[in-house]
Amino acid sequence: MNLLNILDKLSDDKFFTTETSRLGSLSQLRDFGKKAAIASIPLGLGSLMATSAKAETPTSSLAPASALTDALQLALILEYLEDEYYRTGLMTSGLIPAADKGVFQQIAQHETAHVAFLKAAISSLGETPGLKPTFDFTAGGNFQPFTDYQQFMILAQAFEDTGVRAYKGQAGNVASNKAILQAALQIHSVEARHASKVRRMRANKGWIELKNGGNMPAATDAVYAGEENITQAGFNTSTLFGAAAGSASFDETITGAQATAIASLFIA
Repeated sequence: MNLLNILDKLSDDKFFTTETSRLGSLSQLRDFGKKAAIASIPLGLGSLMATSAKAETPTSSLAPASALTDALQLALILEYLEDEYYRTGLMTSGLIPAADKGVFQQIAQHETAHVAFLKAAISSLGETPGLKPTFDFTAGGNFQPFTDYQQFMILAQAFEDTGVRAYKGQAGNVASNKAILQAALQIHSVEARHASKVRRMRANKGWIELKNGGNMPAATDAVYAGEENITQAGFNTSTLFGAAAGSASFDETITGAQATAIASLFIA
């Protein structure tokens, strides 16, 4: 199986330009069950409450097989979350305004393609893809994204910004497989486009300055922790234009543990 062709087969390249065909292939997505919880996912990522903002990329360019598959399993959980979130939003009558629906239909198709790729990639390595957890997008009653469009947008931004940081944090762990690394980088750039688009739809800048996500509630602070960093390889990025511009000129990673902790807030 040529893993690099999967995204081309399943995703529409006309990014944000046309309306898609009323969920089309989304209704064909298999139900992988509702039994999995975050503790059963073979991530090996340590404590969910770890708060270190350091990148997880190892010093060696080649990660062991376990690190590679763990990184893919983590990415799969994040993509499961996004895929189901957008599908549910699109199926909720009256939630998404007609003017915005085409954007979220296109994003949803991308997320479905990402799930398909990651499952195929994990299987190609002789591992079993983790089951899709049962999600609680209210996070225990803290959000009501499917009755309040503004909250739907807030969580869409939080999920996309989390995904962008998480993919960067796992780059070193997938570097041992060039084909998967290339595809992961391709997914990462698409997730960044999603994040920028949603951020601008919320009247935010397309990039992140300091650790301010932009009109986001305190409940999403973990998504932006560490983004205030202004030092890159010993260089003070704030020297020329100040801390806000300096921090915005370099996106920060999050560790697998941090990404898992964020995702676990939305797993029943």
